[in-house]
Amino acid sequence: MKSYTITVNGTAYEVTVEETGSVSAPAAAPAAAPKAAPKAAPKAAAAAPAAGAGAVKVTASVPGKVLKIVASTGQTVKAGDNIVILESMKMEIPVVAPQDGTVASIDVAEGASVENGDTLATMN
Repeated sequence: MKSYTITVNGTAYEVTVEETGSVSAPAAAPAAAPKAAPKAAPKAAAAAPAAGAGAVKVTASVPGKVLKIVASTGQTVKAGDNIVILESMKMEIPVVAPQDGTVASIDVAEGASVENGDTLATMN
């Protein structure tokens, strides 16, 4: 057994940790990794149809929630025009058109959770 003194918010705590010789922490890490992989697979499947809709993907730059969809399918937009507004860490983050063009598809719904890099819309 090993004893440690840990200070949390100015209060010292004595902690004793038993050494068992077996390593259980690395076993937990691989168990978490396969759970993450299935989440990635549906995103790839969802992105595949969007790729056919428009040549230019408009992706999320941060993980968050779709607060508002500003543009609609078929709408002509200029570079810098808002397409979607994301909410992340209590902030509204506009996702803008990377170039002039027409919105080919909107691939998310208001209220949906998105991860960094997810396709939100496509443009031609």
